[in-house]
Amino acid sequence: MASDLEQLCSHINEKIGNIKKTLSLRNCGQEPTLKTILNKIGDEIIVVNELLNKLELEIQYQEQTNSSLKELFESLEEDYKDLEHLKENIPPHLPQVTVTQNFVNGSDLDPEEPVKVEEPAPAKKPPKEQRSIKEMPFITSDEFNGIPAYMKSRLTYCHINDVIREINKAVVSKYKILHQPKKSMNSVTRNLYHRFIDEETKETKGHYFVVEADIKEFTALKVDKRFHVILNILRHCRRLSEVRGKGLTRYVIM
Repeated sequence: MASDLEQLCSHINEKIGNIKKTLSLRNCGQEPTLKTILNKIGDEIIVVNELLNKLELEIQYQEQTNSSLKELFESLEEDYKDLEHLKENIPPHLPQVTVTQNFVNGSDLDPEEPVKVEEPAPAKKPPKEQRSIKEMPFITSDEFNGIPAYMKSRLTYCHINDVIREINKAVVSKYKILHQPKKSMNSVTRNLYHRFIDEETKETKGHYFVVEADIKEFTALKVDKRFHVILNILRHCRRLSEVRGKGLTRYVIM
């Protein structure tokens, strides 16, 4: 029984202490000098929150850059291995390169002997020209400086052009499939081909465009808030336009 009373007293004393602290803080907020300090603290909290948001964007960008560099390193490493393999396995039947003497001493020439001129080998037929794919031009430094500060925030010139590079990568990958002969397609490529055809509209006819699914399919970009901020900048700089319909947003290269 005594233990229960002690616990009850302790609980009541704790509540009384909390009430006193609340009243004390309330009184502090009503004093002019302390009210000014509290307002400044509130402003500082807002600034810190904004800095944390910007830090989050920067971390996302660094993660994306790290992923791109890792892919580039792996690609270069594979190319290096292929070159080493070719170097060590040169076919013996390849013709040997011989150096012809273009200049000889005058005493070795017979002035009455006609000089034999070798006829050039017939030119090979040029390969079939590949269809070109339109890509988005990079932002210039002047264009970047002309972007309103509220729009670009802490984004840099390189941030924007990195996204342009990745969008171009998605455009090229998509339209290589569309230009590819159907007979050479596997099942995965054929499914992508049919999706690309279904996404076309009258407005996009004759234009190059991608959707968010293409960005996710062919690049390491994250389709997040930062990505859409950069898309707004690209629309502002007339690098792309949007065509909406059938529940999709199509980003058309201008």
